[in-house]
Amino acid sequence: MVAQTRSTERPTKRVGDWVVASALFVLTLPLMILVAVAIRCDGPGPIFVHRRRFAAERQYIALKFRSSPTPVGRFLRYTQIENLPQLVNVFRGEMSCINPRPRCPFFLDW
Repeated sequence: MVAQTRSTERPTKRVGDWVVASALFVLTLPLMILVAVAIRCDGPGPIFVHRRRFAAERQYIALKFRSSPTPVGRFLRYTQIENLPQLVNVFRGEMSCINPRPRCPFFLDW
């Protein structure tokens, strides 16, 4: 369970998330473009996939690069570059840069 924060800490954390996510987005944008081109050249299918996640007692859709069992996909999973599009989720306020790892709803249902 995510620790409760005081109302005065929440806006500060949100601004911090925006600053960190903006910096990371600008720094990794060329890499993300190269990854998108590599995925498109690797085979048919979408560049992004959507995964349902559950955090802070709410569900959201996490955006990820498609990492199917191909050489490009294996590299993306090994380096965890597949998670870079989740910066969009940080901008939307669905995720935070520093939080417990979100859970798949599948694991919460049992």
